[in-house]
Amino acid sequence: MVKIRLSLRGKRNAPFFHIVAVDENKKRDGAVLDKIGTYDPAKKEAKEKVTYNAELYQSWIAKGARPTETVVQIIKSSSK
Repeated sequence: MVKIRLSLRGKRNAPFFHIVAVDENKKRDGAVLDKIGTYDPAKKEAKEKVTYNAELYQSWIAKGARPTETVVQIIKSSSK
């Protein structure tokens, strides 16, 4: 099954995440199927924290990919 989840990038005390589509059996930072967007928790504004391709996100959902709870919360907070 394909999951849409966060992949950690950045460094200690300065995390940065990629929103990726990946096989659920792969490691957190392992090989990805597609990079959907980014999440930077260091930014101040909620809209600046998340950048993602909505069409790509919806196409993966249509193919049966399941987003994690964290990704769903991040996407919802960015759309407000």
